[in-house]
Amino acid sequence: MDLFPAMDLRAGRVVRMRRGDPASEFVYDPDPFAVARRYVEAGARWAHVIDLDRVFGFGAQTGLVARLAHGAALRLQVGGGLGTPEDAAAVLAGGAERAILRPAASRAPGGLAAFARRFHPARLALAVDAHRGSVDLGESDGGGEARSVPAADLAREAAAAGIRTVVYTDLGREGGLGGADVAGAAALAREAGVEVIVSGGVSTLDDLVAIRRAGLAGAVVGRALFEGRFTLREALACSSS
Repeated sequence: MDLFPAMDLRAGRVVRMRRGDPASEFVYDPDPFAVARRYVEAGARWAHVIDLDRVFGFGAQTGLVARLAHGAALRLQVGGGLGTPEDAAAVLAGGAERAILRPAASRAPGGLAAFARRFHPARLALAVDAHRGSVDLGESDGGGEARSVPAADLAREAAAAGIRTVVYTDLGREGGLGGADVAGAAALAREAGVEVIVSGGVSTLDDLVAIRRAGLAGAVVGRALFEGRFTLREALACSSS
């Protein structure tokens, strides 16, 4: 399976947040290029980059992400608020290998098929950010009420459009070091027929072994890596052995 060391960017710095709460922001490194160099030195081939400025409506760090894509010997999968084809085009044109669409992109004009027609589907993934098995897509067309769908239905919609990769996050585990939802990810892969990258909750090397043994496509590692619970070299070895 592929291993994706995380790099969440806020105002040009590498940070982490617990369950997406800005109040919990902690700066791990002010220099994302130094982080990228460490990833390369450890043997990583990919990095998982999230533009939190775009997520929280503070603009976008498109230029920084492009410099990372061209300056580091890493393949970048980039997400964070990518809800329109123009959003995806910006990060892909900047050199990202893959754009991770936010769940509400499924409600953009033309749906996910519009993205797959414009870009090669292999360069797209869909974020499936689930809470108790459902994904919040934001307010309905009529406004007022939030609309949610079962995670498996959203993943099936992606597969039907030709987007075969999803990044599955159990929001209750995100940033909490409580263990990855391997069973939920495996069920999603089985029910929707997609390649699943697991994000959220990875805290030990045993989590990575479990994800690999479940036949899943990949794992994102973030807080556990930055806090020294294991090294990136150790994580890469667990992912490939």
